[in-house]
Amino acid sequence: MTSSHTPPNGSAPLHLAVALDGAGWHPAAWRESRARPDELTSAGYWADLVRTAEAGLLDLVTIEDALALQSTVPDGPDNRLDQVRGRLDAVLIASRVAPLTRHIGLIPTATTTHTEPFHVSKAIATLDHVGLGRAGWRAQVSRPAENAHFGRKELGEVSLADPGTPAVRAFVGDNFAEAEDFIEVVRRLWDSWEDDAEIRDAATGRFIDRAKLHTVDFHGRWFSVRGPSIVPRPPQGQPPVAVLAHATVPYRLGARQADVVFVTPHDADQARAIVAEIRAEQAAAGRERDTVHVFADLLVVLADTAAAARDRLARLDERAGASLASDALVFTGTAEELADTLLEWRGAGLTGYRLRPAVLPDDLDTVADRLVPELQRRGAFRSAYGEETLRSRLGLPRPANRYATAAG
Repeated sequence: MTSSHTPPNGSAPLHLAVALDGAGWHPAAWRESRARPDELTSAGYWADLVRTAEAGLLDLVTIEDALALQSTVPDGPDNRLDQVRGRLDAVLIASRVAPLTRHIGLIPTATTTHTEPFHVSKAIATLDHVGLGRAGWRAQVSRPAENAHFGRKELGEVSLADPGTPAVRAFVGDNFAEAEDFIEVVRRLWDSWEDDAEIRDAATGRFIDRAKLHTVDFHGRWFSVRGPSIVPRPPQGQPPVAVLAHATVPYRLGARQADVVFVTPHDADQARAIVAEIRAEQAAAGRERDTVHVFADLLVVLADTAAAARDRLARLDERAGASLASDALVFTGTAEELADTLLEWRGAGLTGYRLRPAVLPDDLDTVADRLVPELQRRGAFRSAYGEETLRSRLGLPRPANRYATAAG
């Protein structure tokens, strides 16, 4: 398999993703002149955004989701009336957009805490079939505020306001351990059909070869799943799995189970330290020869000049009544300055970036129309799509089916 330690230099491809969420990542984005707040629940809105990203030749888009309303506090609703609240299901958005696009990867978010692996596996496999090999999945652990919507688990009262308490550490540890098992079950279900399990032979009356459908027989602390799936193996075999990680426990999840880890460094030195920690966890998991991408997230506020970008952010902050706060670095400047930063940070071992547009479509348009051409001029980005599947674009080999190998 491809080594995870590809040198982060000019010879390696720069991967670029965009994270789509509502009207944009700034709380006041929906009040901007080009925003479309009355269309956030329309298919056309999301199709337009993804087509813009595809016109910019981006590797993929991610689509945010959660099982509770958006909130400025970690433990429940904030009751604010001046910010976007409510969203569509990310997997269903991706499935609607897939037939309207041809190249770009589609990675919706789906939680591992209050869903079942069987449901997620068949949804993402379906998306991969609909998108002809362009699907992925961002696995996300739910926040405590989502627990009240579900009655199947006794999770107790936990507040993330004090993350250092034993109760929070135990909560985080359990939920990420559950997520690791969840991803493992999903991956096994994707393999539960061999690639040639469907015969479709009208002459003999045989549609499938039952010997090539396999039970996964997973038994763990959280799940007991027999299988097989009801959806034939995805075109990619295994759609890429991504996670967002901010600390050691999620870094470990990404190193053990993911193909792409989104991280939030605020400078190149921090990026270097994060990459080193993920690589160490990857080696400890026996995956040192696997490709695991590490993408840095940046929230971007872009304009023709640095001063104009600062003015944009100040206006947005004034409308929101507070300065923008984010787990990711807030980059304010020109597309050319952003290109400088992306190429500088790549030396820390990053293989790509996921950009969070402050305002949609404004900052997405600037990424597609200004940033991408600038990176192309510097020889750091593609000039056309080549690879047909998302896995191949990310340099991930199509994996052999674990059950077919065992049978052989």
